[in-house]
Amino acid sequence: MGYNTRAGTESGAGYGAAGTWPAYWIAVVRVLTGWWFFHAGFTKLLEGGLTFDPSGYLQGMAGTVLAPVGTTLAGYPGIIGPMVVIFETLIGLALIAGLLTRFASFGGVMFMTMFWIGNAEYAHGVVNSDFMGLLLFTTIIVFGAGRYYGLDSIVERTGLVQGAPRLKYLLG
Repeated sequence: MGYNTRAGTESGAGYGAAGTWPAYWIAVVRVLTGWWFFHAGFTKLLEGGLTFDPSGYLQGMAGTVLAPVGTTLAGYPGIIGPMVVIFETLIGLALIAGLLTRFASFGGVMFMTMFWIGNAEYAHGVVNSDFMGLLLFTTIIVFGAGRYYGLDSIVERTGLVQGAPRLKYLLG
């Protein structure tokens, strides 16, 4: 039984889903991960607008590798707070729609890396919920999940992307 392992690149190296069920599953993982982030950002937006204050969390990074980053960012709650709300919401919407999926997932990887290292709650080992979120976003990037029932599959057929194939690395 043969299957296609190319994920839209011309290098020949890549991963993809062969058959209907793996494609459905990749799309479901993408949409649910998108809903998770959209819900987190949109709830913050509904509850307080763009006035979310992450400084308590950021100062809680003391004693971790990211302590200097957290301390620095905590000094700018008027900038960082709205960015958290906006980026969580936009990352979620992009994943739900399957548009600019890899680009959005890279943003999710950045968030989850900060959460994973910054929380440093490894009572149950290094594999915690933040790490699992990091793995979800990485999986979405690796499989080019926007190509499976997402808008990226349509955008990739446009003249713009066909003329600049490297754009596919942001899509998918």
